[in-house]
Amino acid sequence: MANHKSSIKRIRANAAKRLRNRYQAKTTRNAIKKLRTTTSKYEAKVLLVKVVSMLDRLAKKNVIHKNKASNNKSKLTKFVNSLSF
Repeated sequence: MANHKSSIKRIRANAAKRLRNRYQAKTTRNAIKKLRTTTSKYEAKVLLVKVVSMLDRLAKKNVIHKNKASNNKSKLTKFVNSLSF
C-alpha cells in the first residue's frame, strides 16, 4: 500500500481515469461495430461523423494511439464510400 498522501490520491485519480477511459473506448468500439453493420449509406455517413469525432477524442487523450485512430478512420471512410444507396 502507498505510504504518502499524494500517492494515495494518485491511485484514486488513476482508478477514476481508468474507468472513464475504458467506458469511452468501449463506447467507441460499439459505435464502430454499429457503423460496420449499417447498410444504408445515408445512415452510415451520419454515424461516420460521430465515430471519427470519438476516435479523435480518444487519440487526443492518449487512450488509443494516434495511428490506430487514423487507421480506423481511413478504413471506416473507405467502407462508407463503398456502400451503395
